[in-house]
Amino acid sequence: MTTVEKNNYNSRVTPYVFSCWILAAFGGLMFGYDIGISGGVTGMDEFLMKFFPKVHERKLHAAENNYCKYDDEMLQLFTSSLYIAALVASFFASKACSLLGRRPTILMASTFFIAGAIFCGAADAKWMLIFGRILFGIGVGFGNEAVPLFLSEIAPINHRGAVNILFQLLVTIGILVANLINYGTSMMKEHGWRVSLGLAAVPGIILFVGSLVITETPPSLVERGKEMEGRAALQKIRGVDNVDAEFQQIVTGCEQAKQVKQPFKKLFKRSGFPALFISTIIQVFQQFTGINAIMFYAPVLFQTLGFKSDASLLSAVITGLVNVGATFVSIYAVDKVGRRKLLLQASVQMFISQVAIGAILVTHLKATGSLDKGLAAVVVVLVCTFVMSFAWSWGPMGWLIPSEIFPIETRTAGFAFAVSTNMICTFIIAQAFLSMLCHMRAYIFFFFSAWILVMGLFVVFLLPETKGVPIEMVEERVWKQHPVWKKFFKDEVKETTD
Repeated sequence: MTTVEKNNYNSRVTPYVFSCWILAAFGGLMFGYDIGISGGVTGMDEFLMKFFPKVHERKLHAAENNYCKYDDEMLQLFTSSLYIAALVASFFASKACSLLGRRPTILMASTFFIAGAIFCGAADAKWMLIFGRILFGIGVGFGNEAVPLFLSEIAPINHRGAVNILFQLLVTIGILVANLINYGTSMMKEHGWRVSLGLAAVPGIILFVGSLVITETPPSLVERGKEMEGRAALQKIRGVDNVDAEFQQIVTGCEQAKQVKQPFKKLFKRSGFPALFISTIIQVFQQFTGINAIMFYAPVLFQTLGFKSDASLLSAVITGLVNVGATFVSIYAVDKVGRRKLLLQASVQMFISQVAIGAILVTHLKATGSLDKGLAAVVVVLVCTFVMSFAWSWGPMGWLIPSEIFPIETRTAGFAFAVSTNMICTFIIAQAFLSMLCHMRAYIFFFFSAWILVMGLFVVFLLPETKGVPIEMVEERVWKQHPVWKKFFKDEVKETTD
Protein backbone atom coordinates (compact mmCIF):
# COMPACT_ATOMS: atom_id res chain seq x y z
CA MET A 1 0.00 0.00 0.00
CA THR A 2 1.18 3.50 -0.74
CA THR A 3 0.62 6.79 0.98
CA VAL A 4 0.24 9.93 -1.10
CA GLU A 5 -0.08 13.57 -0.18
CA LYS A 6 -0.91 16.04 -2.90
CA ASN A 7 -2.67 19.37 -2.56
CA ASN A 8 -3.03 18.50 1.18
CA TYR A 9 -5.25 15.53 0.23
CA ASN A 10 -4.02 12.38 1.97
CA SER A 11 -4.76 8.89 0.67
CA ARG A 12 -3.66 5.28 0.73
CA VAL A 13 -4.50 2.70 -1.93
CA THR A 14 -6.10 0.01 0.24
CA PRO A 15 -7.40 -3.41 -0.84
CA TYR A 16 -10.96 -2.22 -0.21
CA VAL A 17 -10.82 0.84 -2.46
CA PHE A 18 -8.99 -1.17 -5.13
CA SER A 19 -11.81 -3.74 -5.06
CA CYS A 20 -14.33 -0.89 -5.41
CA TRP A 21 -12.54 0.30 -8.55
CA ILE A 22 -12.52 -3.14 -10.13
CA LEU A 23 -16.08 -4.12 -9.20
CA ALA A 24 -17.56 -0.85 -10.47
CA ALA A 25 -15.49 -1.07 -13.65
CA PHE A 26 -17.38 -4.27 -14.52
CA GLY A 27 -19.97 -1.87 -15.90
CA GLY A 28 -17.47 -1.42 -18.72
CA LEU A 29 -17.19 -5.19 -19.22
CA MET A 30 -20.98 -5.32 -19.45
CA PHE A 31 -20.96 -2.63 -22.17
CA GLY A 32 -18.01 -4.14 -24.03
CA TYR A 33 -19.50 -7.63 -24.03
CA ASP A 34 -22.65 -6.32 -25.67
CA ILE A 35 -20.66 -4.43 -28.31
CA GLY A 36 -18.64 -7.53 -29.15
CA ILE A 37 -21.42 -10.10 -29.00
CA SER A 38 -23.82 -8.39 -31.43
CA GLY A 39 -21.61 -8.60 -34.52
CA GLY A 40 -20.82 -12.27 -34.00
CA VAL A 41 -24.41 -13.30 -33.37
CA THR A 42 -25.71 -11.54 -36.48
CA GLY A 43 -23.26 -13.62 -38.53
CA MET A 44 -24.58 -16.97 -37.22
CA ASP A 45 -26.74 -18.80 -39.77
CA GLU A 46 -29.12 -20.23 -37.15
CA PHE A 47 -29.80 -16.76 -35.72
CA LEU A 48 -30.45 -15.31 -39.18
CA MET A 49 -32.71 -18.20 -40.21
CA LYS A 50 -34.85 -17.71 -37.09
CA PHE A 51 -35.17 -13.93 -36.99
CA PHE A 52 -33.93 -12.58 -40.35
CA PRO A 53 -34.62 -15.32 -42.95
CA LYS A 54 -34.52 -12.90 -45.90
CA VAL A 55 -31.06 -11.76 -44.86
CA HIS A 56 -29.93 -15.38 -44.62
CA GLU A 57 -31.32 -16.15 -48.05
CA ARG A 58 -29.50 -13.20 -49.53
CA LYS A 59 -26.31 -14.22 -47.77
CA LEU A 60 -26.49 -17.62 -49.48
CA HIS A 61 -27.24 -16.45 -52.98
CA ALA A 62 -26.05 -12.86 -53.40
CA ALA A 63 -22.87 -12.23 -55.32
CA GLU A 64 -20.15 -11.32 -52.83
CA ASN A 65 -18.93 -7.75 -52.91
CA ASN A 66 -16.08 -6.60 -50.69
CA TYR A 67 -17.90 -3.39 -49.84
CA CYS A 68 -21.63 -4.26 -49.92
CA LYS A 69 -22.09 -7.85 -48.76
CA TYR A 70 -23.33 -6.91 -45.26
CA ASP A 71 -25.50 -3.94 -46.21
CA ASP A 72 -28.95 -4.55 -44.66
CA GLU A 73 -30.97 -1.97 -42.73
CA MET A 74 -32.89 -4.42 -40.53
CA LEU A 75 -29.73 -6.20 -39.47
CA GLN A 76 -28.11 -2.85 -38.69
CA LEU A 77 -31.20 -1.87 -36.70
CA PHE A 78 -30.86 -4.97 -34.50
CA THR A 79 -27.41 -3.76 -33.44
CA SER A 80 -28.10 -0.04 -33.28
CA SER A 81 -31.49 -0.12 -31.51
CA LEU A 82 -29.74 -0.68 -28.18
CA TYR A 83 -28.14 2.75 -28.41
CA ILE A 84 -31.46 4.56 -28.77
CA ALA A 85 -32.69 2.88 -25.59
CA ALA A 86 -29.43 3.81 -23.85
CA LEU A 87 -29.78 7.42 -25.04
CA VAL A 88 -33.21 7.82 -23.43
CA ALA A 89 -32.19 5.87 -20.32
CA SER A 90 -29.18 8.10 -19.66
CA PHE A 91 -31.40 11.04 -18.67
CA PHE A 92 -33.39 8.90 -16.22
CA ALA A 93 -30.05 7.62 -14.93
CA SER A 94 -28.94 11.21 -14.34
CA LYS A 95 -31.95 11.75 -12.05
CA ALA A 96 -31.31 8.44 -10.31
CA CYS A 97 -27.67 9.40 -9.70
CA SER A 98 -28.70 12.70 -8.14
CA LEU A 99 -31.68 11.53 -6.08
CA LEU A 100 -30.61 8.00 -5.11
CA GLY A 101 -26.83 7.99 -5.54
CA ARG A 102 -24.25 6.39 -7.82
CA ARG A 103 -24.34 2.99 -6.13
CA PRO A 104 -28.12 2.32 -6.50
CA THR A 105 -27.93 3.48 -10.13
CA ILE A 106 -25.19 0.91 -10.79
CA LEU A 107 -27.40 -1.71 -9.12
CA MET A 108 -30.27 -0.82 -11.44
CA ALA A 109 -27.96 -0.99 -14.47
CA SER A 110 -26.95 -4.54 -13.64
CA THR A 111 -30.57 -5.58 -13.06
CA PHE A 112 -31.71 -4.31 -16.45
CA PHE A 113 -28.76 -5.96 -18.15
CA ILE A 114 -29.43 -9.35 -16.54
CA ALA A 115 -33.09 -9.11 -17.60
CA GLY A 116 -32.01 -8.26 -21.14
CA ALA A 117 -29.73 -11.30 -21.26
CA ILE A 118 -32.59 -13.56 -20.12
CA PHE A 119 -35.02 -12.22 -22.74
CA CYS A 120 -32.50 -12.38 -25.61
CA GLY A 121 -31.15 -15.79 -24.67
CA ALA A 122 -34.66 -17.26 -24.38
CA ALA A 123 -36.16 -15.40 -27.37
CA ASP A 124 -38.52 -17.42 -29.58
CA ALA A 125 -40.05 -14.41 -31.29
CA LYS A 126 -38.63 -11.22 -32.70
CA TRP A 127 -40.48 -9.09 -30.12
CA MET A 128 -38.65 -10.90 -27.30
CA LEU A 129 -35.35 -10.28 -29.02
CA ILE A 130 -36.06 -6.58 -29.50
CA PHE A 131 -37.42 -6.19 -25.97
CA GLY A 132 -34.26 -7.83 -24.64
CA ARG A 133 -32.17 -5.39 -26.67
CA ILE A 134 -34.12 -2.49 -25.17
CA LEU A 135 -33.43 -3.82 -21.66
CA PHE A 136 -29.74 -4.15 -22.59
CA GLY A 137 -29.86 -0.53 -23.73
CA ILE A 138 -31.41 0.70 -20.50
CA GLY A 139 -28.72 -1.17 -18.56
CA VAL A 140 -26.00 0.38 -20.69
CA GLY A 141 -27.50 3.85 -20.29
CA PHE A 142 -27.62 3.55 -16.50
CA GLY A 143 -24.18 1.92 -16.25
CA ASN A 144 -22.40 4.34 -18.57
CA GLU A 145 -23.87 7.26 -16.63
CA ALA A 146 -23.08 6.03 -13.12
CA VAL A 147 -19.82 4.06 -13.38
CA PRO A 148 -17.47 6.76 -14.79
CA LEU A 149 -18.87 9.27 -12.29
CA PHE A 150 -18.40 6.79 -9.46
CA LEU A 151 -14.80 6.05 -10.46
CA SER A 152 -13.87 9.73 -10.81
CA GLU A 153 -15.43 10.65 -7.46
CA ILE A 154 -13.74 7.93 -5.39
CA ALA A 155 -10.32 8.10 -7.08
CA PRO A 156 -7.42 10.00 -5.46
CA ILE A 157 -6.44 13.12 -7.41
CA ASN A 158 -3.12 11.75 -8.65
CA HIS A 159 -4.71 8.46 -9.82
CA ARG A 160 -8.04 9.76 -11.12
CA GLY A 161 -7.23 9.29 -14.80
CA ALA A 162 -5.92 5.76 -14.35
CA VAL A 163 -8.85 4.70 -12.16
CA ASN A 164 -11.44 6.10 -14.56
CA ILE A 165 -9.77 4.34 -17.51
CA LEU A 166 -10.43 1.02 -15.77
CA PHE A 167 -13.94 1.46 -17.24
CA GLN A 168 -12.55 1.56 -20.79
CA LEU A 169 -10.13 -1.28 -20.02
CA LEU A 170 -13.04 -3.50 -19.03
CA VAL A 171 -14.89 -2.39 -22.19
CA THR A 172 -11.99 -3.66 -24.33
CA ILE A 173 -11.75 -6.90 -22.33
CA GLY A 174 -15.50 -7.38 -22.73
CA ILE A 175 -15.20 -7.03 -26.51
CA LEU A 176 -12.36 -9.54 -26.63
CA VAL A 177 -14.18 -12.07 -24.42
CA ALA A 178 -17.34 -11.70 -26.52
CA ASN A 179 -15.41 -12.37 -29.74
CA LEU A 180 -13.84 -15.51 -28.28
CA ILE A 181 -17.23 -16.73 -27.01
CA ASN A 182 -18.82 -16.08 -30.40
CA TYR A 183 -16.16 -18.18 -32.09
CA GLY A 184 -16.86 -21.08 -29.72
CA THR A 185 -20.64 -20.84 -29.86
CA SER A 186 -20.66 -20.57 -33.68
CA MET A 187 -19.66 -24.26 -33.69
CA MET A 188 -22.66 -25.21 -31.53
CA LYS A 189 -25.01 -24.78 -34.48
CA GLU A 190 -28.65 -24.53 -33.36
CA HIS A 191 -28.38 -22.83 -29.96
CA GLY A 192 -24.99 -21.12 -30.15
CA TRP A 193 -26.52 -17.66 -30.47
CA ARG A 194 -28.61 -18.27 -27.33
CA VAL A 195 -25.50 -19.07 -25.33
CA SER A 196 -23.72 -15.95 -26.61
CA LEU A 197 -26.60 -13.64 -25.73
CA GLY A 198 -27.43 -15.42 -22.46
CA LEU A 199 -23.86 -15.24 -21.17
CA ALA A 200 -24.26 -11.44 -21.11
CA ALA A 201 -25.87 -12.07 -17.73
CA VAL A 202 -22.47 -13.01 -16.24
CA PRO A 203 -20.91 -9.50 -16.21
CA GLY A 204 -24.32 -8.20 -15.14
CA ILE A 205 -24.36 -10.56 -12.14
CA ILE A 206 -20.79 -9.59 -11.18
CA LEU A 207 -21.76 -5.90 -11.33
CA PHE A 208 -24.92 -6.63 -9.30
CA VAL A 209 -22.90 -8.31 -6.55
CA GLY A 210 -20.28 -5.56 -6.76
CA SER A 211 -22.91 -2.86 -6.28
CA LEU A 212 -23.75 -4.44 -2.94
CA VAL A 213 -20.07 -4.33 -1.86
CA ILE A 214 -18.87 -0.92 -3.03
CA THR A 215 -19.37 2.27 -1.04
CA GLU A 216 -21.37 5.29 -2.12
CA THR A 217 -19.23 8.23 -3.22
CA PRO A 218 -18.63 11.01 -0.65
CA PRO A 219 -19.86 13.82 -2.97
CA SER A 220 -23.11 11.96 -3.60
CA LEU A 221 -23.71 11.42 0.14
CA VAL A 222 -22.91 15.03 1.07
CA GLU A 223 -25.00 16.32 -1.83
CA ARG A 224 -27.99 14.43 -0.39
CA GLY A 225 -27.47 15.83 3.14
CA LYS A 226 -25.61 12.85 4.62
CA GLU A 227 -22.45 14.63 5.74
CA MET A 228 -21.48 12.21 8.52
CA GLU A 229 -21.81 9.25 6.18
CA GLY A 230 -19.94 11.17 3.49
CA ARG A 231 -16.99 11.83 5.81
CA ALA A 232 -16.93 8.18 6.93
CA ALA A 233 -17.02 7.03 3.29
CA LEU A 234 -14.17 9.40 2.42
CA GLN A 235 -12.05 8.07 5.29
CA LYS A 236 -12.80 4.52 4.18
CA ILE A 237 -11.82 5.00 0.54
CA ARG A 238 -8.77 7.15 1.36
CA GLY A 239 -7.54 4.76 4.06
CA VAL A 240 -6.62 7.62 6.43
CA ASP A 241 -8.40 9.51 9.21
CA ASN A 242 -7.24 13.01 8.27
CA VAL A 243 -9.42 13.93 5.29
CA ASP A 244 -10.30 17.44 6.50
CA ALA A 245 -9.01 19.36 3.47
CA GLU A 246 -10.66 17.18 0.85
CA PHE A 247 -13.89 16.82 2.79
CA GLN A 248 -14.20 20.58 3.26
CA GLN A 249 -13.76 21.07 -0.49
CA ILE A 250 -16.55 18.53 -1.13
CA VAL A 251 -18.85 20.25 1.39
CA THR A 252 -18.19 23.66 -0.19
CA GLY A 253 -18.95 22.30 -3.64
CA CYS A 254 -22.17 20.69 -2.43
CA GLU A 255 -23.31 23.87 -0.69
CA GLN A 256 -22.89 25.71 -3.97
CA ALA A 257 -24.75 22.91 -5.72
CA LYS A 258 -27.75 23.32 -3.39
CA GLN A 259 -28.19 26.84 -4.72
CA VAL A 260 -28.91 25.38 -8.16
CA LYS A 261 -32.49 24.10 -8.28
CA GLN A 262 -32.52 23.29 -12.00
CA PRO A 263 -29.17 21.76 -13.05
CA PHE A 264 -30.22 21.20 -16.67
CA LYS A 265 -31.11 24.90 -16.94
CA LYS A 266 -27.78 25.81 -15.32
CA LEU A 267 -25.96 23.81 -18.01
CA PHE A 268 -27.28 26.11 -20.71
CA LYS A 269 -26.16 29.30 -19.01
CA ARG A 270 -23.04 31.01 -20.37
CA SER A 271 -20.78 29.62 -17.65
CA GLY A 272 -22.06 26.09 -18.25
CA PHE A 273 -21.31 26.09 -21.96
CA PRO A 274 -17.59 25.19 -21.95
CA ALA A 275 -17.99 21.92 -20.02
CA LEU A 276 -21.17 21.00 -21.90
CA PHE A 277 -19.57 21.66 -25.29
CA ILE A 278 -16.35 19.77 -24.49
CA SER A 279 -18.15 16.77 -23.00
CA THR A 280 -20.52 16.36 -25.95
CA ILE A 281 -18.16 17.12 -28.82
CA ILE A 282 -15.57 14.68 -27.49
CA GLN A 283 -18.22 11.95 -27.71
CA VAL A 284 -18.90 12.87 -31.34
CA PHE A 285 -15.20 12.75 -32.11
CA GLN A 286 -14.74 9.40 -30.35
CA GLN A 287 -17.27 7.74 -32.66
CA PHE A 288 -16.10 9.54 -35.82
CA THR A 289 -12.50 8.40 -35.47
CA GLY A 290 -13.53 5.49 -37.68
CA ILE A 291 -12.82 2.83 -35.06
CA ASN A 292 -15.95 0.96 -36.15
CA ALA A 293 -14.77 0.99 -39.77
CA ILE A 294 -11.44 -0.49 -38.78
CA MET A 295 -12.91 -3.11 -36.46
CA PHE A 296 -15.50 -4.18 -39.01
CA TYR A 297 -13.17 -4.37 -41.99
CA ALA A 298 -10.40 -6.35 -40.26
CA PRO A 299 -11.83 -9.83 -41.12
CA VAL A 300 -11.79 -9.06 -44.86
CA LEU A 301 -8.17 -7.99 -44.64
CA PHE A 302 -7.18 -11.14 -42.77
CA GLN A 303 -8.99 -13.33 -45.29
CA THR A 304 -6.67 -12.05 -47.99
CA LEU A 305 -3.75 -13.45 -46.01
CA GLY A 306 -5.17 -16.96 -46.45
CA PHE A 307 -6.68 -17.60 -43.01
CA LYS A 308 -10.10 -18.25 -44.56
CA SER A 309 -12.62 -19.60 -42.01
CA ASP A 310 -10.43 -18.57 -39.09
CA ALA A 311 -10.09 -14.99 -40.36
CA SER A 312 -12.84 -13.50 -38.19
CA LEU A 313 -11.44 -15.07 -35.03
CA LEU A 314 -7.87 -14.13 -35.82
CA SER A 315 -8.72 -10.53 -36.64
CA ALA A 316 -10.93 -10.21 -33.55
CA VAL A 317 -8.28 -11.70 -31.29
CA ILE A 318 -5.38 -9.66 -32.70
CA THR A 319 -7.24 -6.33 -32.74
CA GLY A 320 -8.82 -7.20 -29.38
CA LEU A 321 -5.46 -7.95 -27.76
CA VAL A 322 -3.97 -4.75 -29.21
CA ASN A 323 -7.00 -2.85 -27.89
CA VAL A 324 -6.61 -4.26 -24.37
CA GLY A 325 -2.81 -3.90 -24.26
CA ALA A 326 -2.84 -0.29 -25.45
CA THR A 327 -5.43 0.62 -22.81
CA PHE A 328 -2.86 -0.34 -20.17
CA VAL A 329 -0.57 2.26 -21.76
CA SER A 330 -3.26 4.86 -21.13
CA ILE A 331 -3.68 3.76 -17.51
CA TYR A 332 0.06 4.18 -16.98
CA ALA A 333 0.51 7.45 -18.89
CA VAL A 334 -2.65 9.51 -18.40
CA ASP A 335 -1.72 10.89 -14.97
CA LYS A 336 1.93 11.34 -15.95
CA VAL A 337 1.86 12.97 -19.39
CA GLY A 338 -1.71 14.29 -19.26
CA ARG A 339 -4.86 13.99 -21.36
CA ARG A 340 -3.97 16.45 -24.12
CA LYS A 341 -0.62 14.92 -25.08
CA LEU A 342 -2.13 11.46 -25.42
CA LEU A 343 -4.94 12.79 -27.59
CA LEU A 344 -2.61 14.82 -29.82
CA GLN A 345 -0.12 11.99 -30.32
CA ALA A 346 -2.92 9.57 -31.13
CA SER A 347 -4.57 11.97 -33.58
CA VAL A 348 -1.38 12.04 -35.64
CA GLN A 349 -0.97 8.26 -35.52
CA MET A 350 -4.64 7.59 -36.39
CA PHE A 351 -4.59 10.11 -39.25
CA ILE A 352 -1.53 8.52 -40.85
CA SER A 353 -2.97 5.01 -40.43
CA GLN A 354 -6.37 5.87 -41.90
CA VAL A 355 -4.94 7.75 -44.90
CA ALA A 356 -2.51 4.93 -45.64
CA ILE A 357 -5.22 2.24 -45.41
CA GLY A 358 -7.52 4.26 -47.66
CA ALA A 359 -4.77 4.84 -50.23
CA ILE A 360 -3.90 1.15 -50.40
CA LEU A 361 -7.52 0.03 -50.73
CA VAL A 362 -8.44 2.70 -53.30
CA THR A 363 -5.55 1.73 -55.56
CA HIS A 364 -5.44 -2.04 -55.05
CA LEU A 365 -8.81 -3.44 -53.81
CA LYS A 366 -11.73 -3.51 -56.23
CA ALA A 367 -15.32 -4.57 -55.58
CA THR A 368 -14.30 -8.20 -56.11
CA GLY A 369 -10.96 -9.91 -55.65
CA SER A 370 -8.40 -9.45 -52.91
CA LEU A 371 -5.23 -7.63 -51.98
CA ASP A 372 -1.74 -8.85 -52.68
CA LYS A 373 -0.55 -10.67 -49.54
CA GLY A 374 2.34 -8.25 -49.03
CA LEU A 375 0.02 -5.24 -49.12
CA ALA A 376 -2.48 -7.03 -46.90
CA ALA A 377 0.26 -7.54 -44.31
CA VAL A 378 1.00 -3.80 -44.42
CA VAL A 379 -2.68 -3.00 -43.92
CA VAL A 380 -2.87 -5.40 -40.96
CA VAL A 381 0.02 -3.50 -39.32
CA LEU A 382 -1.76 -0.21 -40.04
CA VAL A 383 -4.97 -1.57 -38.51
CA CYS A 384 -3.06 -2.43 -35.35
CA THR A 385 -1.36 0.99 -35.16
CA PHE A 386 -4.75 2.65 -35.51
CA VAL A 387 -6.43 0.48 -32.87
CA MET A 388 -3.62 0.95 -30.35
CA SER A 389 -3.62 4.73 -30.72
CA PHE A 390 -7.39 4.87 -30.27
CA ALA A 391 -7.19 2.59 -27.21
CA TRP A 392 -4.79 4.85 -25.30
CA SER A 393 -6.49 8.10 -26.27
CA TRP A 394 -9.95 8.83 -27.67
CA GLY A 395 -11.41 5.57 -26.38
CA PRO A 396 -10.78 6.12 -22.64
CA MET A 397 -10.63 9.94 -22.75
CA GLY A 398 -14.16 10.05 -24.14
CA TRP A 399 -15.35 8.82 -20.75
CA LEU A 400 -12.68 10.28 -18.47
CA ILE A 401 -12.76 13.94 -19.48
CA PRO A 402 -16.57 14.47 -19.27
CA SER A 403 -16.61 12.80 -15.84
CA GLU A 404 -14.18 15.32 -14.35
CA ILE A 405 -14.93 18.71 -15.91
CA PHE A 406 -18.37 19.55 -14.46
CA PRO A 407 -18.95 21.23 -11.07
CA ILE A 408 -20.95 19.05 -8.71
CA GLU A 409 -24.20 20.99 -9.21
CA THR A 410 -24.36 20.00 -12.91
CA ARG A 411 -22.19 16.86 -12.89
CA THR A 412 -24.87 14.20 -13.30
CA ALA A 413 -26.91 16.32 -15.73
CA GLY A 414 -23.87 17.23 -17.81
CA PHE A 415 -22.60 13.66 -17.93
CA ALA A 416 -26.06 12.54 -19.06
CA PHE A 417 -25.62 14.73 -22.14
CA ALA A 418 -22.21 13.16 -22.72
CA VAL A 419 -23.60 9.61 -22.46
CA SER A 420 -26.60 10.38 -24.65
CA THR A 421 -24.38 12.02 -27.29
CA ASN A 422 -22.15 8.95 -27.31
CA MET A 423 -25.16 6.69 -27.73
CA ILE A 424 -26.73 8.69 -30.56
CA CYS A 425 -23.42 8.91 -32.44
CA THR A 426 -22.85 5.19 -31.94
CA PHE A 427 -26.38 4.61 -33.24
CA ILE A 428 -25.70 6.75 -36.32
CA ILE A 429 -22.45 4.95 -37.09
CA ALA A 430 -23.92 1.50 -36.41
CA GLN A 431 -26.97 2.22 -38.54
CA ALA A 432 -25.22 4.02 -41.40
CA PHE A 433 -21.72 2.57 -41.59
CA LEU A 434 -22.41 -0.52 -43.69
CA SER A 435 -24.40 1.53 -46.19
CA MET A 436 -21.66 4.18 -46.22
CA LEU A 437 -19.06 1.49 -46.86
CA CYS A 438 -21.14 0.12 -49.74
CA HIS A 439 -21.50 3.53 -51.42
CA MET A 440 -18.22 5.25 -50.49
CA ARG A 441 -16.08 2.11 -50.61
CA ALA A 442 -12.47 2.70 -49.58
CA TYR A 443 -12.99 6.47 -49.63
CA ILE A 444 -14.74 6.10 -46.29
CA PHE A 445 -11.27 5.97 -44.69
CA PHE A 446 -10.54 9.47 -46.05
CA PHE A 447 -13.88 10.62 -44.63
CA PHE A 448 -12.81 9.55 -41.15
CA SER A 449 -9.30 10.98 -41.69
CA ALA A 450 -10.82 14.43 -42.19
CA TRP A 451 -12.61 14.07 -38.86
CA ILE A 452 -9.36 13.10 -37.14
CA LEU A 453 -7.68 16.23 -38.49
CA VAL A 454 -10.46 18.37 -37.01
CA MET A 455 -10.12 16.49 -33.72
CA GLY A 456 -6.41 17.29 -33.48
CA LEU A 457 -7.08 21.00 -34.01
CA PHE A 458 -9.81 20.86 -31.36
CA VAL A 459 -7.34 19.50 -28.80
CA VAL A 460 -4.73 22.15 -29.66
CA PHE A 461 -7.01 25.15 -29.31
CA LEU A 462 -9.99 24.23 -27.13
CA LEU A 463 -9.29 21.29 -24.82
CA PRO A 464 -7.89 22.24 -21.39
CA GLU A 465 -5.66 19.93 -19.34
CA THR A 466 -7.22 18.48 -16.18
CA LYS A 467 -4.32 16.33 -14.96
CA GLY A 468 -3.73 16.71 -11.22
CA VAL A 469 -6.60 19.14 -10.65
CA PRO A 470 -9.02 18.26 -7.79
CA ILE A 471 -12.41 17.49 -9.32
CA GLU A 472 -14.11 20.10 -7.09
CA MET A 473 -11.71 22.83 -8.27
CA VAL A 474 -11.83 22.31 -12.03
CA GLU A 475 -13.85 25.47 -12.64
CA GLU A 476 -11.38 27.73 -10.82
CA ARG A 477 -8.15 26.10 -11.98
CA VAL A 478 -9.12 25.00 -15.51
CA TRP A 479 -12.01 26.89 -17.09
CA LYS A 480 -11.27 30.32 -15.61
CA GLN A 481 -7.59 30.04 -16.59
CA HIS A 482 -8.09 28.87 -20.21
CA PRO A 483 -7.42 31.56 -22.87
CA VAL A 484 -10.66 30.79 -24.75
CA TRP A 485 -13.07 29.55 -22.10
CA LYS A 486 -12.26 32.12 -19.38
CA LYS A 487 -14.32 34.64 -21.37
CA PHE A 488 -17.46 32.69 -20.48
CA PHE A 489 -16.89 33.38 -16.77
CA LYS A 490 -16.36 37.14 -16.92
CA ASP A 491 -18.76 39.13 -14.74
CA GLU A 492 -20.32 35.88 -13.63
CA VAL A 493 -23.18 36.44 -11.19
CA LYS A 494 -24.15 33.69 -8.76
CA GLU A 495 -27.88 33.21 -8.95
CA THR A 496 -29.24 31.38 -5.93
CA THR A 497 -32.65 30.87 -7.51
CA ASP A 498 -31.51 28.96 -10.59
